[in-house]
Amino acid sequence: MAFDKSLDHELFSEDINFERSVITVAVFSYNEGTPKLQLSRQNKNAEGELTFAKLGRMTREEVRAVLPVMEKAKNSL
Repeated sequence: MAFDKSLDHELFSEDINFERSVITVAVFSYNEGTPKLQLSRQNKNAEGELTFAKLGRMTREEVRAVLPVMEKAKNSL
């Protein structure tokens, strides 16, 4: 069965802005299933436009900013 975007429901989402990127903490439930936490990163290019990238490793600053938002997201799990 292929992924169907219409079955993917966003229960929580919050962006955290940094100088060169944005990290999104979100909770999604696919097809009324178990809610799951998702972390994603978008990098800003020279024009300030956002492009998706692997989250990969995080700096201490990013971790400190993301952890409180993950705590808020737990209420949607």
